[in-house]
Parts: sequence; C-alpha cells; structure tokens
Amino acid sequence: MKALEGWYKTPMVGVMGSGSEEHRDLAEPLGVWLAREGLHLLNGGGGGVMEAVSRAYHGVHWRRGLVVGILPGVVLDGECRPPAGYPNPWVDLPIRTHLPLSGRRGTEPLSRNHINVLSSDVIVALPGGPGTASEVALALRYRRPVIAYLGRSGTIDGLSLDGVSVARHLGEVQRFVRQSLPKS
Repeated sequence: MKALEGWYKTPMVGVMGSGSEEHRDLAEPLGVWLAREGLHLLNGGGGGVMEAVSRAYHGVHWRRGLVVGILPGVVLDGECRPPAGYPNPWVDLPIRTHLPLSGRRGTEPLSRNHINVLSSDVIVALPGGPGTASEVALALRYRRPVIAYLGRSGTIDGLSLDGVSVARHLGEVQRFVRQSLPKS
C-alpha cells in the first residue's frame, strides 16, 4: 500500500454543508481540487453536500488522499449504528460514533460536529442549515481556520458571518486553504 505511506501526515480539510442539497456547482469542483492537491477530505459521511464532494473527490484518478466520514450513531435494538444512508458510497474511512445530535443541537457535547471540526486542519463550509452553522460556530470556538464558500447566492441558515471569511469563487477557497494549512 505504497499509496498510503505517510497518510497520517497529510492535512485534512473538513467540508461541511447541507445534508439534503448537493450544491453540486460548489461541491464538485471543490472535491476535485482537494483530491488533486493531495489533501484528505473529512465530512459527516452522509448525503447532500457531503455526498457530492465525496463523489467528486473519489472520482479523481491517482488521488493520494482519503475521504473520511465521521458518522452519527443511533441506538436501535440495543446496538449503536449509523442511521440509514450513512456512510455514503464514497467514504473510504468511516469513523463510527455514538453521537446522535446534529442540526440546531450540533454544538452540544453529544454531536459529532466536535470531532469533524477538531480533526480538520481547515474547514470549508458550503451552503447549509443549522447543522452547518453549528460546525462554523465550533470552528470559531476551537480557533480552526474556516471559510464559508457560498458561491453567488448561497447561505448558511442561522449563521452570522461575523468573523468568517466568505468566498464566492473556488480560487478564493484555494488561496485560503493553502494559506491556512500547517506548514511542514
């Protein structure tokens, strides 16, 4: 597995966004660029933006990074497992958790959003709702570099953009990520 040598030294970019809408115009070019840059992609492992960016990333031949999905957990019949639809088919490394909370409750201790943010070197937030807003709030709390990649008209419901860089074009995201990555 020569391709995975030193994988743990590769920076991880967390891409957060809607769990229901793909926002393909933003997610797909971002996923392709991250794969070509040789960076790992981390997200929540579900649908919407998470699936679109993972699919685009995974489709890049000769990529060196992995798609890491931090999965929520639900207890069913005494067993903790991810809900239906998790992980999406493009997650290379699913990390199962026992953490069920998301959405408006995404900053609470029983949310996997803490792991998403703390495991990422840089956060890119695409349009989304309260769950995405909670991940951006956690990125600010934990002092992780974060940029909202909203395109021309995207929003993150419930998020004040105070203190958050906003990108309308992929080039702005690329510059931010490159400048924010740890120097080796």
